[in-house]
Amino acid sequence: MSPSVRDETHGDAPDGVPADSAAEAALPAGPRGLSTRAYATLLTVLGAIGFGAATWLAIEEYLKLLDPNRVTSCSFNVFLDCGVAMMSWQGTLLGFPNPYLGVAAFPVVITTGVVLLAGARLPRWYHLSLLAVTVAAQLLIFFLMWSSFYALVRLCPACMVVWTILWPLLWFQVVHAVQERHLRVSEGLRRAVVGNRGLVLVIGYVVAVGWLLLAVGGPLVESFGV
Repeated sequence: MSPSVRDETHGDAPDGVPADSAAEAALPAGPRGLSTRAYATLLTVLGAIGFGAATWLAIEEYLKLLDPNRVTSCSFNVFLDCGVAMMSWQGTLLGFPNPYLGVAAFPVVITTGVVLLAGARLPRWYHLSLLAVTVAAQLLIFFLMWSSFYALVRLCPACMVVWTILWPLLWFQVVHAVQERHLRVSEGLRRAVVGNRGLVLVIGYVVAVGWLLLAVGGPLVESFGV
């Protein structure tokens, strides 16, 4: 990015300082900030993975509707079975297959990442809107996880790909919004969020895996013949 690009909340970057470093420099001495390039790369990569998984599920859903007896390619045994989730009412919460939401939404995430990598600046309202939609998506994922663990007692491998990438997609948007002051919090909290972003990411995964093992650890182990 050109040194002449303005920081979104702190004016011009100093002469000779890359714009990617402007956000980092905006933080008081201490935690190293999340650079624009790193953030944009995360959006692009995570969005691409999510889009791939959602497209896979959408195709499988279509083929399953054509032939209800078809075994989906993301079904590996009685427990790891995408077909059960697809045919459940939880799989069509809004009246159409859930994967279509991902097929429509993830390209927006990818485009946002590419635009930022190209050096464009996006307004505060856009970042907050994207964050709000991601929060809604994460709440939907929590419901689908609960349904898989306790109502269906089945795991959909392709769905789990989306579950896995949505947490960092949400968390790093929060980090970016706090760092750039799109979300206004105290300076102490801002430093804590930015400085501990990796730790919080890991904790989130540990909690999710712990929940999975406590809820369906037995059937999961049995599905592998252990």
